[in-house]
Amino acid sequence: MNTLSVHTFQHVPFEGLGCIEQWMQEHNHSLSYTRFYDDFILPEVDSIDWLIVMGGPMSVNDESVYPWLAEEKAFIRKAIDKGKTVIGICLGSQLIAEVLGSKVYPNHLKEIGWFDISLTEMARGIPFLNKFEMQFPVFHWHGDTYDTPNGSTRLMSSAICTNQAFLYNGNVLGLQFHLEVTGQSLQSMVDHGGDELIAGNTIQSAGDILDETRYIADNNDKMFQLLDYFSNKK
Repeated sequence: MNTLSVHTFQHVPFEGLGCIEQWMQEHNHSLSYTRFYDDFILPEVDSIDWLIVMGGPMSVNDESVYPWLAEEKAFIRKAIDKGKTVIGICLGSQLIAEVLGSKVYPNHLKEIGWFDISLTEMARGIPFLNKFEMQFPVFHWHGDTYDTPNGSTRLMSSAICTNQAFLYNGNVLGLQFHLEVTGQSLQSMVDHGGDELIAGNTIQSAGDILDETRYIADNNDKMFQLLDYFSNKK
């Protein structure tokens, strides 16, 4: 496994890398950050191998509130054009989708909590999904969704949200959900987003979210499988 230079875009303090940071440390990869909630300087795109774009409560359409979104989108576009591995999680996947020309818009329902996703028929031939079950629970926290970008493969869906994951050009991955979540990051997200936890069929209570820790290890293992695949990809 080659040593990688991995750069992370982080939008809020309470949505970090979770178990991805553990994987980076175990494999001695170089890790750097742009934290848009602080003073920031974007790196040179040629100085990185991977770009990981994390989640956040803002929308891709909030450039009037968060002007840095325009700079972020331009950098993501440049990284994709340069052939970098780009992985987006939740908001990150929505930013990638928009950069690739897709519309991002509110889903008909918010999806917050532990809900099942299913692999699509098109996902069956994707190597890094070979060991995934056809259906399994993951942690969600999103209200927006997107159309699958042209030229990409839709990988996963849920009963609530049709477009849950996509792969573009073999090295750009968008995930609407949070395989990276840990007990600590889960608690942090609940603490900062509790006002969204309005009882409903598609939104779990804080107690229900935090009680489902049995899913974390399996979600993290799936995240590690994805990372292993992309790090070994020629």
